Amino acid sequence: MSTIIKPIITEKITKEGEVFNRFGFVVDKKANKVQIKKAVEAAYGITVVAVNTMNYRADRSTKYTKSGLISGKTNSYKKAIVQVQEGETIDFYNNI
Repeated sequence: MSTIIKPIITEKITKEGEVFNRFGFVVDKKANKVQIKKAVEAAYGITVVAVNTMNYRADRSTKYTKSGLISGKTNSYKKAIVQVQEGETIDFYNNI
């Protein structure tokens, strides 16, 4: 089971990385904070100070179109914000 699924690269997370040394990851839904911390430290060779997690629910939507009623949903996922030690950084662009 892989704990880290993919890094999150958005404008907001990139700015937090530059200012507060925080980086975002989409992680396995069943992973806890200790497992996330160990996985990030092993994958990137850095020291993790704090881990914050958020569970995002699936959003359902319905649309009325010419062809009838169309329903859909987005996937649910778990997001982790990892704060690394001062002076260390993660360069996603070289590690992807």
